Amino acid sequence: MPLPLPVVTPAATRSVVSLVRGEDRRTNVYDALMAIDPELAPVLQRKKYVLIKPNLTSTVKQLAATHADTLRGILDYLAPRFKGPVIVAEASSGNTMDGFDNFKYRQLIAEYRSPRVELIDLNREGKYVTSALIDTNLQMFPVRLAARLMDPDAFIVSASIPKTHDCVVATMGVKNLVMGAPLHSPVNGPDGWNDKMKLHTGIRQPPLGPHLMNYNLCLTAQKLAPFWGATVIDGLEGMEGNGPVSGMPVPSRIAIASLDYIAADRVGVEAMGIDPLWVGYLQYCEQVGIGNYDISKIEIRGEKIAAVARKYRLHANTDRNLQWMAPLVTQ
Repeated sequence: MPLPLPVVTPAATRSVVSLVRGEDRRTNVYDALMAIDPELAPVLQRKKYVLIKPNLTSTVKQLAATHADTLRGILDYLAPRFKGPVIVAEASSGNTMDGFDNFKYRQLIAEYRSPRVELIDLNREGKYVTSALIDTNLQMFPVRLAARLMDPDAFIVSASIPKTHDCVVATMGVKNLVMGAPLHSPVNGPDGWNDKMKLHTGIRQPPLGPHLMNYNLCLTAQKLAPFWGATVIDGLEGMEGNGPVSGMPVPSRIAIASLDYIAADRVGVEAMGIDPLWVGYLQYCEQVGIGNYDISKIEIRGEKIAAVARKYRLHANTDRNLQWMAPLVTQ
């Protein structure tokens, strides 16, 4: 059994994570945010607008994407507490606006007058900040990250789903922001480009690939984390098996919320019945002080993890993806 990675820069404080259970998605999300309202409300008031980042890994398959009722639960919380505008922004690997249409996000604009809701495709907006990753030759290369996800005026909310993953075992709030940040050109063709694929560099080239992806996810999280507000994980229905797109539903019937993205994902990983030591990028994030992954440093409000946990069936590639845990040996 591997040991937890050593923490180089510990998080400054203990973390609070809410864990609620119920049969209604919208209510679960609202209740999860209300449970952390004492911590969340004061931070929210210091911002000019809220940016909700949904997870549109697929623009056609609802199980793989953030449900509109998840956004409604967040907006229900915001309505009496925040009078500024709210932006729902995503940089999907496909056509983001198709996802907004297919999952009926546009209806939110008419439903909510306060706060006022706007939809933005970050790929089409095209504003970016350049960051650096590492390739399979251990050379640095640039990646373009959505500038709006690093706007100090924005209170950024991740709205994700607990899913198994084909490269890094599990995905929730952290990966939603990290993989949503790299942009691609809004049009295909010879002049098109796609920086989102750069974070998958070498993943199918063991043994280095799994190490690189977890490390690059952490590097990108370091760039984004100073701007993170709150994270909401809607687990009314999670995904097991060949996630993050082609898996099967799991009726977990939970929602998780926190100001600490790492701590929220730790609770989510345990609620999925996954060994927390298997998720490399989250351990790396704790090592560099982005948040708490140590369960002993997390105060859980609401349900106990043991009462809601379900054993998710992992992706068929999991054995390959766990090679990041072994010493790196090259030929």
